[in-house]
Amino acid sequence: MKTSTLHKNWGISKRKATGLMVLLCQVFLMIPELQAQNTSSSRPNIIYILADDLGYGDLGCYGQKIIQTPKIDRLATEGMRFTQHYAGSTVCAPSRDVLMTGLNTAHSYIRGNFSYETEGNLPIPDSTLTVAEILKKDGYKTGIIGKWGLGGPKSVGGPNNQGFDYSFCYLDQRNAHEYYPEYLWENEEKYPLTKNLNHQQVQYSHDIFTDKALQFVKEHKDEPFFLYLPYTIPHGKYQVPDDAPYSDLDLPQPIKNYAAMITRMDGDIGKIMELLKSS
Repeated sequence: MKTSTLHKNWGISKRKATGLMVLLCQVFLMIPELQAQNTSSSRPNIIYILADDLGYGDLGCYGQKIIQTPKIDRLATEGMRFTQHYAGSTVCAPSRDVLMTGLNTAHSYIRGNFSYETEGNLPIPDSTLTVAEILKKDGYKTGIIGKWGLGGPKSVGGPNNQGFDYSFCYLDQRNAHEYYPEYLWENEEKYPLTKNLNHQQVQYSHDIFTDKALQFVKEHKDEPFFLYLPYTIPHGKYQVPDDAPYSDLDLPQPIKNYAAMITRMDGDIGKIMELLKSS
């Protein structure tokens, strides 16, 4: 089912926005628990979350009445909402390029979803200056966990060549359409998910991303860090281990899965918040 059909069914605005990621980034910066424990530094830690293809109308804090997002709604209540924020592009790769470089699409290198025959997408040039490189030079530990889409393994556009100390990713955005892949990439080395071989659906990539994100925060809580967390949820395929709490609703299965994916992500954001408060 196409996203536009989902929007029609749920009464969701068709305008895609990256407001969630900026909302989360800004709210996190205001939370005292995010300050690095190292007393010699007053620099805030930064967690920047991107939800792939999430519309702002999918969240309770922007008016959604059916999909449950209590953790994100709490962030909006404690922080702020952004009502005039736009994605850098209508499609994946150029929007991520804009996010990493701060350039608009008239000046950014990636202006479309260009695929390579080998794994990966059109890589951003080695000369690209990313926000991760800037923060790394300022003493931040930098990590990306999620979907990259700006260069394949060991290419000039790979995340570890673009300012990230640690990466755990889908590197090719085409592979990110599958939530039960046979492998991911850790520091641009293949990370097998052997339980997903032969089309089995055991290791859900989103859950692994959350576990890796929690681990990253634990490892770097005593120093300034920048964690870029570009979740693939709720981009299609609409795959989820279970469709709770929407199982009993009289709706098409793809719509129940879509809602369950968002609520699952909301709960995982809650886990990250609780870890920050307890660290």
